[in-house]
Amino acid sequence: MRSIEWRDGDIVVIDQTVLPGRLEYRSLVNTEAVAEAIRTLRVRGAPALGIAGAMGVAQAAVHPPSSNAKTVLERAEQAGRLLAAARPTAVNLAWGIRRVLAKGRAIPLTAGAIRIAQGMVDEALAIQAEDEEACSAMAKLALEFFEPKAVVLTHCNTGFLCTGGIGTALGAIRHAHEAGLGIVVVATETRPLLQGARLTAWELAQLGIPHALVVDGAAPGLIARGEVSLVVVGADRIVANGDVANKVGTYPLALAASASGVPFVVVAPTSTVDPAVADGGKIPLEERAASEVTSILGTHSIAPAGTQAINPAFDVTPASLITAIVTERGVARAPFGPALRAMLGGPAVRAASRGARGKPKVKPRAKVAEKKPARSAKAAPKKTAAAKRARPKRVQPKRVQPKRAHGAKRTARPARGARRR
Repeated sequence: MRSIEWRDGDIVVIDQTVLPGRLEYRSLVNTEAVAEAIRTLRVRGAPALGIAGAMGVAQAAVHPPSSNAKTVLERAEQAGRLLAAARPTAVNLAWGIRRVLAKGRAIPLTAGAIRIAQGMVDEALAIQAEDEEACSAMAKLALEFFEPKAVVLTHCNTGFLCTGGIGTALGAIRHAHEAGLGIVVVATETRPLLQGARLTAWELAQLGIPHALVVDGAAPGLIARGEVSLVVVGADRIVANGDVANKVGTYPLALAASASGVPFVVVAPTSTVDPAVADGGKIPLEERAASEVTSILGTHSIAPAGTQAINPAFDVTPASLITAIVTERGVARAPFGPALRAMLGGPAVRAASRGARGKPKVKPRAKVAEKKPARSAKAAPKKTAAAKRARPKRVQPKRVQPKRAHGAKRTARPARGARRR
């Protein structure tokens, strides 16, 4: 089952606005239909938006057929502008559009309209295939953060519905489940459009993964009480310094996880990384209709008529709160800037990524715990030396001096000997 497919020039998507009540497919036959599906969240999720944008541009190049190569490119570019404006925050949408347009422009006009249009279709299908492979790669790389019997909290929907494969964060959860780790998932309901309650819970049920829903406002409290082992989310945009824009409600989860020492992991493909934006403060955040907040899914009003509402679709999580960013090219840890730049460099980073995977999050946290005893160990030799000075008759002065000249380990030996005596 795929959330988006190319079928003879039509783009067929699962309408996510009617799930879980019914599974319904929609055929998008032109640019306006694709743009409407993107705006209304019939198709959503950063990677899926990249695929939809790419296919929408390719569709404009193919339909209606034209024998004029220049006309084909002009139609594709016009479609690209319309589609890119549909959702400004998810960088994958503009990325997929630019990539297909670049493919069309790279083919000489003399090659003909059919060749140019087909090249753009091939590029859109390549984007979908690459995303499918990326999802599998990310799931395997993220496995290091999952412990047996872990309680994993996730936000929004990051499964096959929003990608070309098994998903980003939810794909990693699926892989951990299939690896037999016996994990349990806590999914936030994800107000105001309830993607967690409607979509994530539906996917988890389809996969047979044990799960429970929690209201968004209660999730940080669960983390604070120690009832969550790991928080794993997707991303709509990752900028140069590692700040992440994701579904609104992600930031408080990151704050709670950081305060409680719980790993907070972002799983997203490199197509989501936007190196042109320096930090999260410069990410354009989409503001959606007030009716999404003042009513339940637009069908039942829950606020008095005329009530104003603030409805940002995304928030920004600072890199300082993030444990790791998992992409198909490796696992990035702080400092994220150099790590992300290296990942975007291509295959050469794979060796470095393997090195990073040799230091899973669990181990660094264990090392931090070991540093505290190390400080006590430094204090211990001082106490031992003081004890030796307090017992001058038991220790010959000539033997004490060389002992002090050596490191902490040598000073510790007489103390052990003293205990034996």
